[in-house]
Amino acid sequence: MTQTRPRATFRDVFGVAEFRWMWFAELCSIAGDQLARVALSYMVFRATGSSALTGLTYGLTFAPSLLGGVLLAGVADRFRRREVMVAVDVLRAGLVLAVAIPGLPFWVLCTLVGAVSLLNPVFKAAQVASLPAVLAGERFLVGMAVRNMTVQSAQVLGFGAGGLLVTATSPRTALVVDAVTFALSAALLRVGMADRRAPGGDGQRPGWARSMRQGARMTFTDPALLSLVLLTWMMAALTVYEGLAAPYAAAAGGGAATVGLLLAGDPVGSVVGAYVLARWVPAHRRSPLIGPLAMASAAVLVVCLARPGIVVSFVVFAVSGGLGTAVVMQATSVVTLAVPDEHRGRVVGLSNTGLGAASGLSPIAGGFVADQIGPPATVALFGVAGLVLVIPLAVLWRRAFRRDPRRWDPT
Repeated sequence: MTQTRPRATFRDVFGVAEFRWMWFAELCSIAGDQLARVALSYMVFRATGSSALTGLTYGLTFAPSLLGGVLLAGVADRFRRREVMVAVDVLRAGLVLAVAIPGLPFWVLCTLVGAVSLLNPVFKAAQVASLPAVLAGERFLVGMAVRNMTVQSAQVLGFGAGGLLVTATSPRTALVVDAVTFALSAALLRVGMADRRAPGGDGQRPGWARSMRQGARMTFTDPALLSLVLLTWMMAALTVYEGLAAPYAAAAGGGAATVGLLLAGDPVGSVVGAYVLARWVPAHRRSPLIGPLAMASAAVLVVCLARPGIVVSFVVFAVSGGLGTAVVMQATSVVTLAVPDEHRGRVVGLSNTGLGAASGLSPIAGGFVADQIGPPATVALFGVAGLVLVIPLAVLWRRAFRRDPRRWDPT
């Protein structure tokens, strides 16, 4: 008789001490990051009154990830992953602290913010690639759900606290707090993570160019991997409303606190979406739902065409963000487990690269469009365009999954 294996629980995951250290470190740095994004958005919009420049500044917290992921994500497969994460956190702390210096020229501020974004895919590649070694079996899937929920909770905290802190003090105070969170994250990881060897050992490693080609070839020549990666990128592009939060709030007569509220919509929905997917959707049904959930995430944004008020807009952003997070969470889990460990950092890094780049390019493009047609209409336009692009990717994933469901079902 075949025995049913007990289902992993949240308690099982938090019972792993190393995961707890990693979880708390990420919680700190993510909360600080969102707080800083509120500060930057409000600071630039107050100084310039331009949706385009606000979108540009917000986008620079994401967009350079494209270059960093392509050139640097392979670091996660070439060196000890704990040391990579600690080093990146220390560098980011110093860069964010420099952004807080008063009187910086706009181009210097953009350069520093872009440098932080450049390093982000290196950290994320090392982090996600480390999780299967920390959490075995189904614990990995539950751990990914926990990570998504807590990351989004940290974003809610950061966005909400950001609006209040910027109002009560100044944007630069918020940036200093962000730098402190990066330093704290580095300390927690140095103490709590095991010092594992590099994935390929500490001996000879493949050349840099060859390493990048291997990751790109593995990702873009497999239809299933390609569809999953592109779907996650599309979900990131749909979050254009985050980059337009300041002008969107201004159009509705709101201030800094309203900006924080609108920015909190996506992470609030994402917490709910991640919890529902992990707790209520059977494991064998999650992967087939990736396509339909992605289409629904785009479609709901069309509501913004009616120029809804702050409350309805918050709900729309929450629903779209929740559905999008479920897509990204499941797709990332499938990709991570389907790729061998010695290549995992490159593939996950490439995926996260596009995710960060889409999150950055989307508000940049959206800012220019919003200057012409207004923020609500721009969000709706992105929803329509997203739906048109997501449908063929969903069909491609459905076909690939049906051809080999055992390979692409991580349970």
